[in-house]
Amino acid sequence: TDEIMQQEIRPLVAVDIIEQLHRQFAILSGGRGKDGAPIITFPEFAGFSDIPDEDFLNVVTYLTSIPSLEAASIGFIIIIDRRRDKWSTVKASLTRIAGAFPGNLQLVFVLRPSRFIQRTIADIGIKLYRDDFKMKVPIIMLNSVSDLHGYIDKSQLTRELGGTLEYGHSQWIHHRTAIENFAMTVKTTAQMLQTFGTDLAETELPNDVQCTEELLSAHTDHHSKLKDELKLAVKQGATLLTCIREPVTRSANSKLSPDELENVATVERLLAQLDETEKAFDQFWTKHHLKLEQCLQLRHFEHDFREVKLALDNLMEAQAGFADIGDSVTRVEHLLREQKQLEEKGQEPLEKAQSLALHGEQLIQNNHYAVDSIRPKCVELRRICDDFTNETKKKYDILGKSLELHKQLDKASQWCEAGIYLLASQAVDKCQSQEGAETALVEIEKFLVTAKEHQLSNPKEFYNQFDMILTPEIKANAQRILQKLEDVQEMFDKRQVSLKKLAAKQTRPVQPVAPHPESSPKRASPKITRPAGNENLHLMFSVSLVGLAVKNECEISVTANMPTRVKQKNHIINELIETERVYVEELQSIIEGYASEMDNPSLVHLIPSALQNKKEILFGNLPEIYEFHNRHVGTGEIENCIENPELLARCFLKRKEDLQIYEKYCQNKPRSEALWRQCGDSIFFQECQRKLDHKLSLDAYLLKPVQRITKYQLLLKEMLKCSKNSEGTAELEEALATMLDIIKSVNDSMHQIAITGYEGDVSELGKLLMQGSFNVWTDHKKGHNKVKDLARFKPMQRHLFLYTKILLFCKKREENTDGHEKTASYSFKNSLKMSTVGITENVKGDNKKFEIWYNGREEVYIIQASSVELKNTWISEIRKVLTGQLEACR
Repeated sequence: TDEIMQQEIRPLVAVDIIEQLHRQFAILSGGRGKDGAPIITFPEFAGFSDIPDEDFLNVVTYLTSIPSLEAASIGFIIIIDRRRDKWSTVKASLTRIAGAFPGNLQLVFVLRPSRFIQRTIADIGIKLYRDDFKMKVPIIMLNSVSDLHGYIDKSQLTRELGGTLEYGHSQWIHHRTAIENFAMTVKTTAQMLQTFGTDLAETELPNDVQCTEELLSAHTDHHSKLKDELKLAVKQGATLLTCIREPVTRSANSKLSPDELENVATVERLLAQLDETEKAFDQFWTKHHLKLEQCLQLRHFEHDFREVKLALDNLMEAQAGFADIGDSVTRVEHLLREQKQLEEKGQEPLEKAQSLALHGEQLIQNNHYAVDSIRPKCVELRRICDDFTNETKKKYDILGKSLELHKQLDKASQWCEAGIYLLASQAVDKCQSQEGAETALVEIEKFLVTAKEHQLSNPKEFYNQFDMILTPEIKANAQRILQKLEDVQEMFDKRQVSLKKLAAKQTRPVQPVAPHPESSPKRASPKITRPAGNENLHLMFSVSLVGLAVKNECEISVTANMPTRVKQKNHIINELIETERVYVEELQSIIEGYASEMDNPSLVHLIPSALQNKKEILFGNLPEIYEFHNRHVGTGEIENCIENPELLARCFLKRKEDLQIYEKYCQNKPRSEALWRQCGDSIFFQECQRKLDHKLSLDAYLLKPVQRITKYQLLLKEMLKCSKNSEGTAELEEALATMLDIIKSVNDSMHQIAITGYEGDVSELGKLLMQGSFNVWTDHKKGHNKVKDLARFKPMQRHLFLYTKILLFCKKREENTDGHEKTASYSFKNSLKMSTVGITENVKGDNKKFEIWYNGREEVYIIQASSVELKNTWISEIRKVLTGQLEACR
């Protein structure tokens, strides 16, 4: 219905009735009456009476709609030219016009038929039928165009009516069509601009760079197209204006008719409307385009901010990780280099952050719409930069203090060692003479002069100076060195007293006598035997350096123990090299003398049936272990450790993953032993042992890998004892920890394969972290109270297996096998998913107990360890699992 209404309301345009207009049964020539009334002419038209009413009404309605409202309000003058027609046609024309003319009428001129008889009839007819025409305006019957000129000026009449007005009907239709098309173009363009403007106003600004760029590009493209449409419309209007004005342009004497002048005014008005629309649109677009560009600037700024912020956060996190202030000069110098590297690494993100903050401030100065979003980010960037700079300065200050402190401590320690060396180097026999004693005194006095810069005599002042960096460890170290200074000073005081006595009173030379070993500790200074906080210091003081002051005991060289340490290290490495070579040879003999012989056709008949096709069960992955060790024995890598003992740890750390092969071997060992018990006394094995000339049977050699993997940690422990406070100690400790972990892993896996009754796949439970036996009480909400009470007093013996995903409760069972040692198995009883458990670390009344509870304490397991240390180890591992799960959920 809306479409129908719009069709009814929409005014007629030329294109709607183009065919009817071309028939030219009515025209609007552009002429005017003396008072400006528009003239509509009905030229002679043979088939006038045959024109359908609708066509007639449409054309007349259209013609009356063209003049301005002002001209139309004066009233239309109608000229009906029927000079060559009959009265009946005149009558029909008047009747149709009277009945259907939509405008105001002022006058009707009828050029009556020119033939005498028809003119007479017309005169009579007009008198008889005037009232029938229902016209309230005069109808003037004219005999000729000359009579018409008496009413209307010739300049307002076309040539057909004897006038001078130029009128071409086709051109008139063309102009009307063009004007109306242009008007429609203006209207459509305005609507397009309005629609686009509405779309722009309603568009939500995107949240990322790419979408904003795409939106800006799309809007700009659309804007360009609309601007092109506007240019075309303006060009169309200008061309139309030129066409309408063409007669005047062509001839200076020509004048435009009032209708043509109105056409010019209409086109000019439409062009003005276009211009206003374009200006309004440009103004709106300028604002919208600016906002889009600012939005893109903001998204770029936000994107850069996120990247820079992430880099700064990583930088701050790395800086926060520099908590260490060093425990030696070397360590502090290393930390200073690391801090310098971090500072250099931070230059680029800091410069980017400063640049971005400056860019943000420029955006604010340029009146960006998102000031409230940009300003806090600029502030945050500058704050983080300042924090990093300040924190870096603070780190440098602290490390500088730490370096100064450790240099002082090192100098003091070196002074002490130099002093001890001086005392130790003064020969007893040379000091017996007065001259020798005086020389020794001069040496001591000269040395003591250098003591002032190392004395640190005022501990309070020293602690105040370095208060900001005095950790408990550094403080303890400083106290040890202060004590060491006192001890050395005391040793010098005693030596000086002895030497002064010798210098003052000449005594006879005394032959030096070595003290009995057991007498040295008794003669030592009381300070020497204080609790060993520093083994080196204790070692230095435990030698008897004060022999002259105590009845001629000779000193023991302070460096006497140094070669001993080197010898011990070399001995350990040589032992490792030799035992490794022997081990590889033994493995080779087993593989060649037993495993390969199982494939020897000449011995196949000696192999018992129980052993057929079970070589892999008996030997496990022994060939793999042999290949690994044989590959590394000949490289000379271990031999290099004789020159550089600190490289030993690296040998083990480098092969950390390779040594996991022992786990597989040990897991297979129970099956291998069971098979050996079944077949060990066969003639096949006796024959192989005879050929190899082995004193021991095969089962003893199959135990070698288990013994070997446990041997390494013992050698590393011995090496560590000889390497205290020397280079490579940290790596040795790490290597020892690695080997202990491997042994633990092997041991755990041996227990794991003995689990029985568990229906699931053990390999899917995650890594086995811990296993061990405990006393376990249960306290469940469900069930009878008596059961709960009883449970509190009677513990169950349970062997627990802690995996990353589950905790298994098993019962340990031991069985004798044919008189051999007992073998353990673990019967599955219960399991708890680690994702659903909680832990209570302390249980009232027993510091060895802890609780694991399930499903909101619906099930509670009270677990008692054999020691507090074991309990704490388990709690630590369980806590790691739970923390890991929590972080995974995040």
